[in-house]
Formats: sequence, C-alpha cells, structure tokens
Amino acid sequence: MATPVPRTSPSQSSAPRTPSSQAPFPPSPSSRSFTAPDGTTLAFHVSGTGGGVPLLCLPGGPLQDSAYLGDLGGLTAHRRIIRLDLRGTGGSAVPEDPASYRCDRLVDDVEALRAHLGLDTVDVLGHSAGANLAALYVTRHPERVARLVLVTPGTAAVGLDTAPEERLAAARLRRDEPWFGPAYAALEDVTAGRGTAESFGAVAPFFHGTWDEAARERHAAGEGQRNREGAGVFAGEGAFDPAGTRAVFARFARPVLVVAGEGDVNTPVPTAAAYAELFPQAAFAVLDGAGHFPWHDDAERFTETVGAFLDR
Repeated sequence: MATPVPRTSPSQSSAPRTPSSQAPFPPSPSSRSFTAPDGTTLAFHVSGTGGGVPLLCLPGGPLQDSAYLGDLGGLTAHRRIIRLDLRGTGGSAVPEDPASYRCDRLVDDVEALRAHLGLDTVDVLGHSAGANLAALYVTRHPERVARLVLVTPGTAAVGLDTAPEERLAAARLRRDEPWFGPAYAALEDVTAGRGTAESFGAVAPFFHGTWDEAARERHAAGEGQRNREGAGVFAGEGAFDPAGTRAVFARFARPVLVVAGEGDVNTPVPTAAAYAELFPQAAFAVLDGAGHFPWHDDAERFTETVGAFLDR
C-alpha cells in the first residue's frame, strides 16, 4: 500500500539499498553515445556531483528530447543523473524500423544503456510518459532497479483510467487565474471527448504551476522537441500488458516513490495515489501548487523530496 508523505517534508523509506557497482563518470556535464541492440546509435547525458547509484532518467512526451528535464530542479546535487535521449530524439539517431518506437521495444534500449555503463543496478526515474517505459523496464528487469521514482506518471502501462471530474477538479484550483475561463472550457471539451487541436493547445496552462513567461517558453520549446512519428507509435497495439505489469509491481519490494503535482490535470492526485497503491509499499508525495513539471514549480521541495528518498 502507499505510504503518504507529508506535503512539507521529504519522503522516507527504510528499505535497504541493493548494492551496485558504479562506473566512473566525469564531474561535469557530458554527452556520450552507445549502440542499441538493433544498431541504432543512442545518446545519453551525464551530469551532477552527487554520489550513490546513478539515477537513470527516462523522459516523457512521449518521445521528447530529454533536454527538457534539465537538472531536475537541482537534483544533480544529490545524485549523478543520466538522461537518455530516446531513439529519434535529441542526440539519438532515427531508427531504421519505426516500429521500434513502441514502448515495449524501447525497454531494450534502457537495458543496453545499463549494460554499457557497467552497472549491476540503477535507480530509475520516469516522468510522465517516461513512467510507462520505466514501468515496463521494471516488469522485464526488476532485479536491475534499486529504486524507482515516478514523477506525475503516465498510466497506460498499468491500465489506470482517470475520471474526467478528477481532471476538472484539479483545474478548478486555478479558478482565480486570469486565463482560467477559456482554458477550463477547453478542458471540458477535451474531457468530454470533443477535443480539437485548438482546445488541446488551450489547456496548456493547467500543466504548469504558474503560467508565466518562463512556462510559456518551456511549453513552446517542448512542442518542438517531440518526435511526433515516434509518439504515434509509442503506445501502439501490443505495447502494454497492464495485468502483467501490475503482477510484477505487486511483488516489487524495493523502494518506490510516486510524486504528484496538486494541480496536475494530466495525472491528478487521485490517479497518482492509485498508482502508488499498486506496489506493496510506496512513498507518495503531493507537491502543493505544482503541475505536471513539479521541479519547475517548486525546485526546492522537489529536490528535497526526491533527494531524501534517493539518499536513504
């Protein structure tokens, strides 16, 4: 069952850490590459000065350049971070076979990176759609994951549905914002299945804790960082086996942290809480005032919560 974490305190876990070998990494940011099993050249980026087991970060989008993760609000002070550019994004090559963008196929890339790094185990962080990839990696290679962090996770891999009212309730927390009216009307259309390209664009403010100039710039940049062909394949037929993944999660006894943003309409708090309940024991943290990218909305609390979890 999920273990709630006080909203003003770092998450806690007393489970023992699985020993791991650790390959040497440079102290400054570094971009490197390796070869996936099918011959595709993939890029990854190493940064941070923290010690312990490296944190392998899987970006969302789906299929978005991992650059948007940045240093995860300063998490690099706690842990050496490895960002993987999924195939066809960032510095990674476009694969010959477009079907290899499917989420279950991407698991082989994650495992190849772990082997390339020479690590027995890794701590894994998945954000948004990247949490689906993290879930499938745990499903197939549970012995390789020492700790798992799921940040505002996508839920397709575990078959969790979000009720429209959950999204609308999260959105209503922003009712005093000057842009609320049109954005909320657009969200009502989206949740009712009447979404258009215009209405999907209009709900963007609800994904950010503060819809300021910096958030607008990040949103615009993100639109240009996605591999849209790959995104269309990512969740294709056969990508997920929710029953199989849930069965592995029910036996996964290593430390897990699920992080939700209080106002996130993509993965509202009740959905994130239900995700945490899939594990025998998972820490669950809600960051007040945060949206879908909580390390931007409150970097200090995000790094305190995740950093404390990783350091225990």
